[in-house]
Amino acid sequence: MPNDQMHSGVAALSICEALLLALNDAKILPESEIIGVLKDAAAVHENAEGSDRALKMHSAVAAQIRLIISGGNSVRRK
Repeated sequence: MPNDQMHSGVAALSICEALLLALNDAKILPESEIIGVLKDAAAVHENAEGSDRALKMHSAVAAQIRLIISGGNSVRRK
C-alpha cells in the first residue's frame, strides 16, 4: 500500500477510535455497544467475498479489529 493510503488508513482508525472513546465518555454508548460495533465491523470483513487479494485484505482488517477489541484500545476498561 502506498504511504499516502497507509497514512490515510491510520488517520481514519485514530479518528474512529477517538470518536468511540468520546461516545463512551459522554455516556452515549456503553462499552458493550462499542464492542458490538467493533465485532460487527470485523464480521463484515470476515464474511467478505472477492479475489484472493481482496480476501487477504479483508482477513487482515478483521484481524486488526479483533486486536482492537482484545486490547481495549477503543474503550477505557477498568
